[in-house]
Amino acid sequence: MAKAQDFTAILKDAMGSFPVDTSAMEDAFKNTATLNEKLSGVALEAAEKSAEIQNKWAKDTLAKLADISKAKAEPADYAKAATDFASASAEVAAENLAAFAEIAKKVQMDTVELLMAAGKDITEDATAAVKKATNDVTAAAKKAAAK
Repeated sequence: MAKAQDFTAILKDAMGSFPVDTSAMEDAFKNTATLNEKLSGVALEAAEKSAEIQNKWAKDTLAKLADISKAKAEPADYAKAATDFASASAEVAAENLAAFAEIAKKVQMDTVELLMAAGKDITEDATAAVKKATNDVTAAAKKAAAK
């Protein structure tokens, strides 16, 4: 009677000839985590600066409201106080909106810079991984052909 061939050993040898390198996935995970950390830093810095502007703006507005709410000697003084408040508020609003725009511009520039650097790193890593995989497969194919 013919003896059945043991395919387990053949399969094991074949799989051993094509090793799987998980370091590329580990590196990709580490690079992604690093990029996310940097992007989070950019967002948190922007949020902190925005909160500072909002806080200062609110304090200034409340101080001006305290001035406008004081009793006046003449009715015309109320109109002048309201006009002064409106004028000062418009000026401060313009300044604060410009400050918010600067924050947004910095966030945009930092984000683009980080993404471009990450893209360059990813391209270099992918090129190296493909080159290594090609060399490994070529070596394994030569080894298998030599058997």
